[in-house]
Amino acid sequence: MKWYQLDVEKVEQKLQVISNRGLNNKQAVERRKQHGENILESKKQVSNWILFFKQFQDFMVLVLLAATLIAGLLGEYIDAIAIMVIVLINGCIGFFQEQKAENSLEKLKELSAPIASVLREKQWEKISSRDIVVGDVVRINSGDRIPADIRIIKSNGLETEESALTGESLPVSKHATAITAENLDVQDQTNMGFMGTMVTRGSGTGVVVGTGMKTVMGQIASLIEGTKKTVTPLEMKLAELGKILIVVALLLTVLVVGVGVVQGHPMYEMFLAGVSLAVAAIPEGLPAIVTVALSLGVQRMIRKKAIVRKLSAVETLGCASVVCSDKTGTMTENQMTVKEMYLNGEYLYVTGDGYQTQGDFFLNKNKVERTHPNLETMLLYGMICNHSQLMVKKGKNFIDGDPTDGALLVAARKLGLHADRKEDYHVIKELPFDSDRKRMSIIVEDKNGMKMIITKGAPDVLLPRSTYYLDENGRSLLKKEDTKEIENAVYHMAGKALRTIAIGVRILPNNMDIDSTIIENELTFIGLYGLMDPPRKEVKSAIRECKEAGIKTVMITGDHAHTARAIASHLQLLPENGLLFEGKQLNNMADQELENVIEDAYVFARVTPEHKLRIVKAFQNKGHIVAMTGDGVNDAPAIKASDIGISMGINGTDVTKEASSLVLMDDNFATIKSAINEGRNIYENIRKFIRYLLASNVGEILVMLFAMLLALPLPLVPVQILWVNLVTDGLPAMALGVDKAESDVMKRGPRNPREGIFSRGLGYKIVSRGILIGIVTLIAFMVTYQNNPEHLIYAQTTAFATLVVAQLIHVFDCRSEHSVFARNPFGNMYLVYAVISSLLLLFVVIYWEPLQPIFHTTSLSIIDWLLVVGLGAIPTVLFGYSKK
Repeated sequence: MKWYQLDVEKVEQKLQVISNRGLNNKQAVERRKQHGENILESKKQVSNWILFFKQFQDFMVLVLLAATLIAGLLGEYIDAIAIMVIVLINGCIGFFQEQKAENSLEKLKELSAPIASVLREKQWEKISSRDIVVGDVVRINSGDRIPADIRIIKSNGLETEESALTGESLPVSKHATAITAENLDVQDQTNMGFMGTMVTRGSGTGVVVGTGMKTVMGQIASLIEGTKKTVTPLEMKLAELGKILIVVALLLTVLVVGVGVVQGHPMYEMFLAGVSLAVAAIPEGLPAIVTVALSLGVQRMIRKKAIVRKLSAVETLGCASVVCSDKTGTMTENQMTVKEMYLNGEYLYVTGDGYQTQGDFFLNKNKVERTHPNLETMLLYGMICNHSQLMVKKGKNFIDGDPTDGALLVAARKLGLHADRKEDYHVIKELPFDSDRKRMSIIVEDKNGMKMIITKGAPDVLLPRSTYYLDENGRSLLKKEDTKEIENAVYHMAGKALRTIAIGVRILPNNMDIDSTIIENELTFIGLYGLMDPPRKEVKSAIRECKEAGIKTVMITGDHAHTARAIASHLQLLPENGLLFEGKQLNNMADQELENVIEDAYVFARVTPEHKLRIVKAFQNKGHIVAMTGDGVNDAPAIKASDIGISMGINGTDVTKEASSLVLMDDNFATIKSAINEGRNIYENIRKFIRYLLASNVGEILVMLFAMLLALPLPLVPVQILWVNLVTDGLPAMALGVDKAESDVMKRGPRNPREGIFSRGLGYKIVSRGILIGIVTLIAFMVTYQNNPEHLIYAQTTAFATLVVAQLIHVFDCRSEHSVFARNPFGNMYLVYAVISSLLLLFVVIYWEPLQPIFHTTSLSIIDWLLVVGLGAIPTVLFGYSKK
């Protein structure tokens, strides 16, 4: 039902209610049974136990658990316990991350008004908002949150703040008149009030036309519930990697067991060898190390004013190819500011953005002083005809009241006019602003007893009511050519996306009735204010850097098209052939049509939550990785559907923050650019430690496989392999996770999300280094075993030490895509300390007697260590200079 098209009488007829009586209690009970309670529904929450056990469904985890079972049955209890501890730790990390992820709807519910004033059986009463039903007559006042969707039937200067729903920054004036237009979006339904929005001025009465999930807020809740979380590129790559490793592990296990049985080895030994190879093939520490690396990236991003709520989002930023950004508050200051004034037939330019009171006034390039003709008069009257207050909180100025009034107040402060000047004028009467009048007037009396009316409002309303105008020579009769010149000034300002407010004054005769209907006529026109929400200074350069990095920036806003176009042009976001679309155009486009033009689109204006969702999906269907920013409830569905959702920390609603992956502490677009830089570096670091871990694992697999094929004893036991995978590999891999970015990281194009994890020669590097690590480890084992075949533990200890040393030298090769000599080995001191720590831990398990029986080790001599270091250096010396 298009309630905004019906007049009040028809609304009452449709809902079977009389607005001065309200419903009776019997009707309320029947309608609650019919429509349900006025609450937002949510899916049944999964229990924590189910959530916990879901963490162990991964195939890699299942293979490890199978290996644990086999090891336990074979009596290898230490191996079994070690694997179980690893699996449990990884499961707990996943559980705690997922447990806090989906709270969007719970936060959405908090936007509902807890108590509402309702007319029942001719009596006004306070009831819980969840008990409101369709047809209820509700009363709303300044400061109230609207409890349901209502059709306004009475309005007294009523304005509501709807930015959480529409993204439009200015309060919306509400009226009770029917609107005949078809297919209006929410922001244009000015005779409707919507659940969860705030009354900022005036009062009114409305009839409830929608409750619960049938409200606009409920539609957004449905979108959030129905939007599936996208799988990040990193999650996809790690899943692919896991499948590869599992297939390799199973094939090797079958191969080794088969070869061993054919060679006459006991089945018990072959199962043990199979378990050893399965453990060697699967890097148990990889999920934990990825988590730690992402967590360290999170800490760095916090220092750059970005809070990461979902770890995988850090890496996803690195391959973002489109950033869909909200305009208000992200690209702009979200602080309405007077930027220009038309006074005395001249344009004055005002410096200083936002609510800071530092600023100057310029005529052309010349600074003007307080004595400039009529400047103080215009600013003083703008401050008197004003309800806003300039407040200070935590050292920052903010406006309590209407943003437009706030802008006029700040402009007056820039000239040195303070609040005490208002005390010189006694307010007699106020004629409030409403959407029909489009003006506000205040009647005051000064200290000398002179009465005047000050009026401000839309220029097209004030000009016909003006008989005179003010210039440097005083008051003059307003002629046609003067009116034309003022109208041209309005067009001039509108062309710059400035919102124009006119101001005028009239000295009232002593005998004039202040209740007269013509009191706002015969005004003296003073001038025009040109206001805008100014772009942030750093955003233009951030957009340029994103463009250099191959990232397209798209502006999505609820504001008007001309405002969006002007801001986009100022920020150099909209190229010459770039397209701008309005929401009403999207209504007439099928999804395929939108996809056909989306690559050329840069600005979307007057859009709804559904439009934002369609825009994100259109870019995704064209193969883009999409980052979506926003601050309002209206942004939440698109933020959740995007590959990386970004919300505002200062002005963002809790709903949006909970649906997002990243929260900007400073609400600044430039912070997104820094986060993308960090995300790219993190992915490269993840590639580095995957290269390091898998090369090590290839070495472990091959040394075991070659030994089986040569009918040799096992060179390594499972607990030694676990030690290498967790301790020796783990610390250096974590240190690689904090390696500094290459200098050209933001000069490259975004990474293709379909790019394989082994692309750009990574697979070759892993296999070639891994083969050599395996060969030198086997050589160390064979040399020591042949010299002393009765002392198997001695040979295994030498092989164990050689494997560790080869890997610790190889880790420095992993820092560069090109050569081990391309980067200063001391450029990452964390890595240096990690290598030293790993060596010390190796000495502990080799030389500390209580650990020797657990790890199957024995003490080595200096001569042994010379062999170990010499063999361990060979893989890096041979391949360290290679660019492949």
